[in-house]
Amino acid sequence: MALSNNVLRGGLNSLSWRSLIPGTDIGLAIGVLLLLSILIVPLPTFILDMGLSLSITASALVLMVSLFLEKPVEFTSFPTLLLLTTLLRLALEIATTRLILSHGNEGAYAAGHVVAAFGGFLMGGDVVIGGIVFCILLVVNFMVITKGSGRIAEVAARFFLDAMPGKQMAIDAELSSGAINDRTARLKRKELEEESAFYGAMDGAAKFVRGDAIAAIIITGINIVGGLAIGVLRHGMPVNEAASTFTTLTVGDGLVSQIPALLVSTAAGIVVTKGGTDGSADVTLVRQLGGNPKPMAMAALLATCFALLPGLPAFPFLTIAALAGAGAWWRHKTPTKDSDGDVTEVTPAPTTAPISDVLKLDLLRLELGFGLLPLTSGENSQLTEQIKALRRAIATEMGFVTPPIRIQDNILLPSDKYIIKLKEIEIGSGEAKPGKLMAMSPSGGTPPLAGDKATEPAFGLPAVWIDPSLKAKAIALKCTVVDPASVIVTHLSELVRQNLPDLLTYVATQSLLDDLPREQQKLVNDLIPSQVTLSTVQRVLQSLLAERISIRDLPTILESIQEGSGLGLRGIQNLTNHVRVRLSRQICSTLEGPGGYIPMITLSPEWEAEFMNHIAGQGEERRLAMPPSLLNRFVARLREVFNTVSSTGEVPVIVVSTPVRDSMRSIVERVRPSVSVLSQSEIYPRARIKTIATIT
Repeated sequence: MALSNNVLRGGLNSLSWRSLIPGTDIGLAIGVLLLLSILIVPLPTFILDMGLSLSITASALVLMVSLFLEKPVEFTSFPTLLLLTTLLRLALEIATTRLILSHGNEGAYAAGHVVAAFGGFLMGGDVVIGGIVFCILLVVNFMVITKGSGRIAEVAARFFLDAMPGKQMAIDAELSSGAINDRTARLKRKELEEESAFYGAMDGAAKFVRGDAIAAIIITGINIVGGLAIGVLRHGMPVNEAASTFTTLTVGDGLVSQIPALLVSTAAGIVVTKGGTDGSADVTLVRQLGGNPKPMAMAALLATCFALLPGLPAFPFLTIAALAGAGAWWRHKTPTKDSDGDVTEVTPAPTTAPISDVLKLDLLRLELGFGLLPLTSGENSQLTEQIKALRRAIATEMGFVTPPIRIQDNILLPSDKYIIKLKEIEIGSGEAKPGKLMAMSPSGGTPPLAGDKATEPAFGLPAVWIDPSLKAKAIALKCTVVDPASVIVTHLSELVRQNLPDLLTYVATQSLLDDLPREQQKLVNDLIPSQVTLSTVQRVLQSLLAERISIRDLPTILESIQEGSGLGLRGIQNLTNHVRVRLSRQICSTLEGPGGYIPMITLSPEWEAEFMNHIAGQGEERRLAMPPSLLNRFVARLREVFNTVSSTGEVPVIVVSTPVRDSMRSIVERVRPSVSVLSQSEIYPRARIKTIATIT
């Protein structure tokens, strides 16, 4: 029993008074229940007056909010508000009808002061004129505002839903081209989903407004006929008195319900018609109606002509003409500004860019001579399409999206030349001949074809620029034939792969971690910054990319860094070596040759001993201190082995003991950068290996 009391007391404590105020979940639920109870429970006139006042004020608030919207999706609760406000008006109409039919014989205040005030104001002492005006108001609301808003909502929803596939494809195209990142694409897709849900809901919610207008007409007829019958037959009132009393109450009730309905219908029309405009309604109307002085000047001239026509009052038209003419003159002298304060017309565009733009660096830039520009535009935009495919391929292969590559013309370059820049520093250049094809012989020599001799820019192979008519002959000679765009993209691809560490910036590293799945975020939070810094993770990833090791398996890399940090490993080099061991299966898989094994070049025991004896320092300070004569002899022998192995068509891997790997890598990087160097601990146990040469 005590436990039950404690539980009950805890539940009452959790249900605090704050949860009952408007804007909370329980407060909203209680409000809806009270709203539904009005349909059944009779209301006193005081509460009815409060409800009718709330209905009018809430409808005015909805209209004002819709007027100042920047975008329709900023008012996503509008369909729900339409349902609730419609239900409120119907419930109040039922409560008012109950009072009119049951107490209408008691006088004008039988249904409360609000209904009496509106009825007396509209009637103005004449039942017939008041009834006619009220009928006109019903027709305006039902036939014009409500019907038009419903039709606009239906068409807007249909066209928006039809356009959704195209908008989704546009987002995917921007993502694949690098114009936006994954996070921006997700935000755009979410915004698109919200817009589609909003317009779909608005299409359905508009039916509530239309149904409310129809119900108002029916209720008005029932009140007049039913009230007249009850007053005459039950209460014995004269026909004239009954008609005047019940008509006044009915018109007052209808007016109190139709004014909020008219406001909400207008708000719905404003919201659904804002789909193609930016900014609030006041800013948009002023900018578009008064932005150009010519239409205002023509309107002033037309108003002047009307003022001169016989029979028409001159003063109103002359006043309007003066105002329109003054506005046209002021707009002619003052340039129009948009909502952000930027000049949109009259003021000429600045001829120079802001000085701050000079400080911005392009991570990757491709500068083209004038003759290569056709490769980037029109039907022959092969270059841009291949660059998109290149960025996607590198992302799939290496595990991170390279920054967008800016293509820019450079009039200072020769017509057929291009330059590739990294952080605005040239890292490569070459020539391409538009309208021709590059042919390369598989034997490595110059192809026996007529054309301009050249050198393939990516790998330095001899080549010939040939006419497209010789393509069949070149293929018959087993030559590789590529177009100019492919030559540029191949060169760009090789340079990007060589400089991947420089492209993995601090911001890009943070973005990689942020894009990890939700279940991996706990690993990131535990690792950074309590165990290592983000800069340390960046440096480890850069070290892996420097040797062309994919970082796509980022969770495994982070786990390895965390494990190495727990083992007391310090320094980028030690952490990287530990990660490489954990990635041994991935590394060995990428190094397997066509025969299904890893072709290895090993060191003789003598050279292993020489390297071990000449490594000085501890930890991160370990360096190779081999005498220059001995080092030159080793490099010469290394080149001989490379030349011998290359003739067999194998792509070798140098395998050394773990302490020697870093020193060997620094030597091989200067002789043959594309050759990988592995330590014995980095060979996956199940990998097939074959020794094809030994450096003696």
